[in-house]
Amino acid sequence: MPSRAVLFLVLVLGLLSASSSIVFIKLSRLDPVLLAAGRLAVASLLIAPWFIRDARTHRTFFRREGRRTLGPGVLLGLHFISWIIGARLTPAVNSSLLVNMVPLVTPLLLATIAQEQLQRAELWATVVAFAGVVWLTGSDLELSREYFLGDLVCFGSMILFAVYLAFGRKNRDFPSVWLYMWPVYTGAGLVCAAIAGVTSDLSAIQWTSRELFLVLGLGVIPTVVGHGSLNYALKQLRGQVVGVANLGQVISAGVLAFFFLNEVPHPTFYPASGLIAIGVALVFRKRAPS
Repeated sequence: MPSRAVLFLVLVLGLLSASSSIVFIKLSRLDPVLLAAGRLAVASLLIAPWFIRDARTHRTFFRREGRRTLGPGVLLGLHFISWIIGARLTPAVNSSLLVNMVPLVTPLLLATIAQEQLQRAELWATVVAFAGVVWLTGSDLELSREYFLGDLVCFGSMILFAVYLAFGRKNRDFPSVWLYMWPVYTGAGLVCAAIAGVTSDLSAIQWTSRELFLVLGLGVIPTVVGHGSLNYALKQLRGQVVGVANLGQVISAGVLAFFFLNEVPHPTFYPASGLIAIGVALVFRKRAPS
């Protein structure tokens, strides 16, 4: 098993990379379903060589257990689509709060899907970190009929992501992260492509160099590096540890939005980020062996 320092660096890399998705999504003007399909196509093509290498080594395992990637693939595809749609229908503060409610639902999902019970240290770390999220977003939360649909879509997207993470923990016995991630990305991409074929006007799409660059960046940084790192961490760490650590995306997303989207953070961002960081540190320091 990798050292604690290595796992911590993997988690940090995953969180920083995954949080960059909001920048690419807000800068892109592509149809949400097509954008989701594009990022998954890029990711699938990039990691295919590593999948082929490992599949040759573990042929028996993958032929027998590869079907377990079908469900997570569908969940990931629907999560990507719904997250892009929801983020464009509701204020950023609403979507941030809703999508980061994951640690509140993962204990039940982990117990049901991965047979992993919440520990006391993880509970307290969850409370501390989530208090930071509520502090950061609660003062600006806008509840109205205008944003109800967007809020509902973001909430549903959060549930999809939480279930996806729980399955990632359950499937930690895959010999390599590539044997798991490539079929998941490919399956998710096929789901998005099928939906795009029905809902999107493909003839009206303008593939500018700018949009191609954004799709490529979205596929490489938050998808391959971000989700790949999180799934690797799920092989080594308890599910709630990764779920609480995922709250760190609130901090990194705020910093990235400041530099790339000119979004100035609310004054509560700094103390609330400190509280989130404390919760993440607590859950990682108290982690139990996988």
